[in-house]
Amino acid sequence: MRAVVQRTTKASVKAEDRMLGEISKGLVIFAGIGNTDSAQDLKYIADKIVNLRIFEDDSGKMTLSPLDIKAEILAISNFTVYGDVRRGRRPDFTAAAKPEMAKDLYHKFVDILKAYNLKVESGEFQAMMNIEVENDGPVTILLDSKKGF
Repeated sequence: MRAVVQRTTKASVKAEDRMLGEISKGLVIFAGIGNTDSAQDLKYIADKIVNLRIFEDDSGKMTLSPLDIKAEILAISNFTVYGDVRRGRRPDFTAAAKPEMAKDLYHKFVDILKAYNLKVESGEFQAMMNIEVENDGPVTILLDSKKGF
């Protein structure tokens, strides 16, 4: 699993003018499911995200995690984080999971995040979405479960 994690002051996601989710201070996660991912990958990434010390304390140092500040999370399914452009100019997405598998794992990932008792909103799987993110910092972290085990 891959995730692009962005710290935000507020964010929202819409599909066809329908508001799907809104958050205030917290994280936007663009989550990609790989074709070899399992529940272990989902748990690894979720645990890494909620414990990332990327929020500032009173002295301005990044020592606080989403759990520490009760951050809100907006999780967006995004297979394009698996785009491989090492050869040519058109991204190759063969490492991304097929939609049937990815949908199930993405929903499980959202459920894992919700189990941490944080507010978690999400987009709509396979929908064309408009996402507004007000980056805070900016702070952007890239996570890959295959590089963490």
